[in-house]
Amino acid sequence: MPHRVGLTARCSRVLLSPWARFALLVLLLAAAAAGVLAWHPQRLMTAHGWQPHASGGTAVLLFAVAYGLCTVAFVPRPLLNAAAGALYGIHAGLPAAIGGTVLGAGLAFLLGRFLGRDAVRPLLRGRVALSLDRQLSRHGFRSTLALRLFPGVPFAAANYAAAVSRIRLLPFLAATAAGSAANTAAYVVAGSRAASPTSPVFLLALGFLGVTGVAAAVVARGARARSRTAADAPGDVPDGPGGVRVPAACTQVPAVSDAVPPATPAERSA
Repeated sequence: MPHRVGLTARCSRVLLSPWARFALLVLLLAAAAAGVLAWHPQRLMTAHGWQPHASGGTAVLLFAVAYGLCTVAFVPRPLLNAAAGALYGIHAGLPAAIGGTVLGAGLAFLLGRFLGRDAVRPLLRGRVALSLDRQLSRHGFRSTLALRLFPGVPFAAANYAAAVSRIRLLPFLAATAAGSAANTAAYVVAGSRAASPTSPVFLLALGFLGVTGVAAAVVARGARARSRTAADAPGDVPDGPGGVRVPAACTQVPAVSDAVPPATPAERSA
């Protein structure tokens, strides 16, 4: 009997270990992605592809729940936002899309926090990864808001990066809702006017998406240039402990004339 209890305890420790939970997370996400590939989520763009047995507010709520689950399975949010606009218009489609965005972000955050964080966090290496983790941990709302406003950051990547950091759930969700609203609204408006692509509203939505995309590319290029300039700066040596840049003056070896005192007259006569 004691042997059986000890075996059960060891099995429990193995199954609840960080890497076992991380393997479970990978399996869940792989299964979700495989299901999406077999389901063809682009069918949401048509009324025949989305026919819940409900109407009005209940149908919108069900769509928001389906939206959140689809984002966890890596379905592109632009497709889901356009589908919300095409199916429910701007007034109902926008709340459904934002609600689904927050739900999907929260689900991914909780999955990453409880199944993947303990295994991944000790492996964080590199200046970019450590800097992102530090910003999310210290300035959670502000950093998440910046990630959501920047259209070039993948939705899932931001979710799991936040899950690995020390940010709390509520600031993460609030920043997600606030930062995703403008871009989500543009896609919903475009989807609601997709039947008339020459209408001013549709063109205005596309123009907004184009401007934000170009602005994101410019900001990313400037950030890469600043990072490259800082890495090539002659005054610093980027090899200090923990990745801290050490001034070059601290690494220079003093000259022999400065390190060795001059000989005394007695030593010269000897």
